[in-house]
Amino acid sequence: MARRRQQVPDAYTGVHTDYAAALAGAPLDADTRRAYDSRVRAYLAWLDATGELDGGDPLADAHARDFAARDYKTHLKTVLRRSDNTVNAHLTALDHFYDHLGLGKVGVRRAPVPRQAPRALTAREQKRFLRAVERRPLARDRAIGRLLFYSGIRVSELVALDVPDVPISARKGAVRVRAGKGELARHIPLTDPTVRTAVTEWKTDRAHWRGADTAALLLNQRGGRLSARAVDQLLDDIAVEAGLVDEHGTPTVSAHILRHTFATNLLRAGVDIVIVAELLGHARLDTTRRYTLPTNADLEDAVAHLPTDQ
Repeated sequence: MARRRQQVPDAYTGVHTDYAAALAGAPLDADTRRAYDSRVRAYLAWLDATGELDGGDPLADAHARDFAARDYKTHLKTVLRRSDNTVNAHLTALDHFYDHLGLGKVGVRRAPVPRQAPRALTAREQKRFLRAVERRPLARDRAIGRLLFYSGIRVSELVALDVPDVPISARKGAVRVRAGKGELARHIPLTDPTVRTAVTEWKTDRAHWRGADTAALLLNQRGGRLSARAVDQLLDDIAVEAGLVDEHGTPTVSAHILRHTFATNLLRAGVDIVIVAELLGHARLDTTRRYTLPTNADLEDAVAHLPTDQ
């Protein structure tokens, strides 16, 4: 199931256009800008569908803002059944949106988040994902799938790569992120031979694509730099082919999930957390430590050790 961009209702086109312009110049990384825009679009669509709210205009009055935000939080949790993490992420986006409107942050309490590791692919899901990647007909798409899996880079970092940023030789390879989140640069070795092969095959094929004379590593069919949205769509397609979808048929693989999987694999293999933080481009170790928390599978395994009377 492809991700579709939420249309902004006509009644809110003006306010969204102003916000989008401010967002484009905000000191945020590209992933955060895209996430905020998507969540604000969803909020405005909900406001339009809900109709007139009690207490005044939620885009002009602070009290009405909080009433609307609380109702929207309830909608996310009970109707859309979003996780607490997702609900909190939407509220953070609303904070930014309302700051732009001059009303300040929403007065809504965040949901307490369980202390568990971020969602990562299980070992079985990883095999299914990589097999689906290998079946992709385009060398470019095979390179994308393996680069995300074996480097843990963000989707914004992936599409920003230029050809020299991924040097490959017979025995070595690397990804050079020149300006990651917080403008941090980093170097990620590519030790797995399959990812080096995939990148080499793409570079060979790339020479015959429109735009081959440009710097961008990943090209679209028109010869321009591939967009993050196109990568999201590709990952959706791979997830569907691999059968990695939820009960509603929604794909459960994203660049963030692959990044979480990369970090989890390293830490569970005994790699020092300081090294993992460096590979991920984390400025604070606390950000990396969340990957050491138990997953749902860990909790289930623990309870499975209890005695049974059967």
